[in-house]
Amino acid sequence: MGLTRNPVYHRMGVREVINGRSFSTKVGGCIMDPQVMQAMQEASRSFVRIEDLEEAASRTIARITGAEAGYVTSGAAAGLTLSMAACMTGLDPEKMNRLPDATGMKNEVIIQRGHRNDYDHALRAAGARVKEIGYNYATFAYELERAIDEKTAAVFYLAGIADGSLPIDRVTDIAAGKGVPVIVDASAELPPRENLRRFIGHGADLVVFSGGKHIRGPQSSGFICGRKELILAAALQHQDMDVFPETWSSRNLIEEGILPGPPHHGIGRGFKVGKEEIVGLMTALTRYAERDLEAELQHWKETIRSLVEGVNRIEGLSGKFQFPKPGGRMVPAAHIQVDRGKYGLDAHGLINALQDGDPIIAVYESFASKGKVIIFPENLRPGDVRIILSRLAEIKA
Repeated sequence: MGLTRNPVYHRMGVREVINGRSFSTKVGGCIMDPQVMQAMQEASRSFVRIEDLEEAASRTIARITGAEAGYVTSGAAAGLTLSMAACMTGLDPEKMNRLPDATGMKNEVIIQRGHRNDYDHALRAAGARVKEIGYNYATFAYELERAIDEKTAAVFYLAGIADGSLPIDRVTDIAAGKGVPVIVDASAELPPRENLRRFIGHGADLVVFSGGKHIRGPQSSGFICGRKELILAAALQHQDMDVFPETWSSRNLIEEGILPGPPHHGIGRGFKVGKEEIVGLMTALTRYAERDLEAELQHWKETIRSLVEGVNRIEGLSGKFQFPKPGGRMVPAAHIQVDRGKYGLDAHGLINALQDGDPIIAVYESFASKGKVIIFPENLRPGDVRIILSRLAEIKA
């Protein structure tokens, strides 16, 4: 149907995907810019100490986000686990050695009910226990104030959730008054670009971003930005710790009394990130600060309007242009309502039919039970809208 096949996937017998799901991990995340790929290839040609590379990355992240320090991780979920671990252990290597056994530690993370989602598992993976406050429709300040106690290691905040939730500045004010750090999951909160600084500006202690979404870095990358001491605690639980105190590259931490000695491998050892991913992400992040995001937005709008116009010419489907997304993110979307009586399939059937073809067409599925299919524009390439419309017309029973 006009799709130029990628020879690598063709040789492997794997169907390619037209990605209308946005930056979804399960369909490959994003397509990296050529400059990012070139930087990763250059990085692959020689060796470097990972801690030195992470320190350089920290300076770049700090400059762009306004945080004290930063750290590259193998994705945002890994960043959440490392952030939680850092809040539980601080710079105590004995505690680091024990996680996920958090017996005797501050091991609770407070989350507003409206901020619960599947990624809570990334926090619990460090050994934390979730302490829920509020209701789906509202959380009051006194609920957070009274929930913080001697077991509280951190307060978690899911960015992009506004209705009924305590705002970020209120959360950080309450937590700071009780000496408790706030972790913000901002993995999917770009654009707008201003969000790179927003949460740190509101007093968050650690903020986690994905590197493989709108930044267009490697899919297996993410980063944490925040307080220097907590970033160090995360690093110590992530890096290769086959070290000896006398020759450790960070032995100054022992000499200065910051640590009694190096920890052993920490909870994040399995989340290792390579030199190529670190360099690729820093290249993408530096480029992100300079990209013409307004031009990108206009292109997205044109793509979605074209898709909606075509959908409305297919009997049984009705398309609607939505902008911005619920929650305020500046991304347009095509909302496609499926009339089973006229189209011959319900939304679930349509989604399955789109997945059965070659290429696979991946769409956002969360509202299929309400008869709706959603398509986002960020990863649609030239010619994809034509293929999608042709397939929608073919599928009609």
